Amino acid sequence: MNVMLSPNMSQRLDLFFQMREHEQVVFCLDEATGLRAIIAIHSTALGPALGGCRMHPYATTEEALADALRLSKGMTYKCLAADVDFGGGKAVIIGDPRKDKSPELFRAFGQFVESLGGRFYTGTDMGTTPDDFVHALKETNCIVGVPEAYGGSGDSSVPTAEGVVYGIQATNDVVFGSKHLHGKTYAVQGLGKVGKKVAFRLLEEGADLYVCDLNEAAVKEVVAYGKRIGASVKPVDGTDIYRVEADVFVPCAFGGVINDETIAELRVKAVVGSANNQLADKRHARMLKEKGIMYAPDYIVNAGGLIQVVDELYGANKERVLAKTKAIYDTLLAIYARADSEGITTVEAADQFCEERLEQRKRRNHFFTHQKRPKWDVRH
Repeated sequence: MNVMLSPNMSQRLDLFFQMREHEQVVFCLDEATGLRAIIAIHSTALGPALGGCRMHPYATTEEALADALRLSKGMTYKCLAADVDFGGGKAVIIGDPRKDKSPELFRAFGQFVESLGGRFYTGTDMGTTPDDFVHALKETNCIVGVPEAYGGSGDSSVPTAEGVVYGIQATNDVVFGSKHLHGKTYAVQGLGKVGKKVAFRLLEEGADLYVCDLNEAAVKEVVAYGKRIGASVKPVDGTDIYRVEADVFVPCAFGGVINDETIAELRVKAVVGSANNQLADKRHARMLKEKGIMYAPDYIVNAGGLIQVVDELYGANKERVLAKTKAIYDTLLAIYARADSEGITTVEAADQFCEERLEQRKRRNHFFTHQKRPKWDVRH
């Protein structure tokens, strides 16, 4: 029986159509360990591709592929915005991180990474931990973000949180006329490694907070800290965080939290946070603009962790990482200025900024001289 496919259906099933913006997609199978993984390399125009490896029980291979493709493209933009000499990549392992992990699985994954010959560097992401990659490190040097005892650079949430604070300061400067953090109210969603550090810093600077997190212990810790230093912290439940009257909404948990429903509820002047993919769709940037809410593109703000793991490959230096993270402030100001002068959204301005930098670097990297090693000649 012949089955006729519509053009749209045919395109969705065609791997080459799906990866038309990418350089390479690698499917990895090791039956002995149960490894099923996909490595997506979006671009190596700037240098080797870099991106974390997440582990998730995807319902289908197509769902896993879509995640790898989307996230790897996002990593190219993040690398461009952070001004590091790496391109974008991403790996996904199909499996339940609570029960499907094993040292041998990560060693097998490490062998597939090594087979790419230094084209792809990876490390921890959702569902994986630095300790998982200690096993992968036995098979390849193309691993970042491992524990300090194994030559890593330590907790990447420190520079990530610093970058969020710089992002808030730049946003305050534009929206309120002063970069100072004190005297403002912030609604912090998510008190994990990054969110908690951001909350503590805001409290120390004299800010008032609304906070929410599924982890009640984390909420109690922030409330207790606020009480100890004489600052105001009000816990709220779940979706109530979108309705509080605050100056800035600080999403530090899940993606997709800025959508049709939440935009209608927001009562803030700006959105600045560490969560990845905060907008459910790019059109939501326009909706925020029309409502008079300034949006700080997440891949600009949360680049501190990326800056640290890249720096690790040249020899970990915390002072150098924090110095480079400060550039988030000026980058964000430039993006806000472009958005204002051209009447576009901050997301459009950020994407233009990155695309222009990509074209410039592509041309620059075509000029070869054998006396000078490539700037991406890192540990391998």
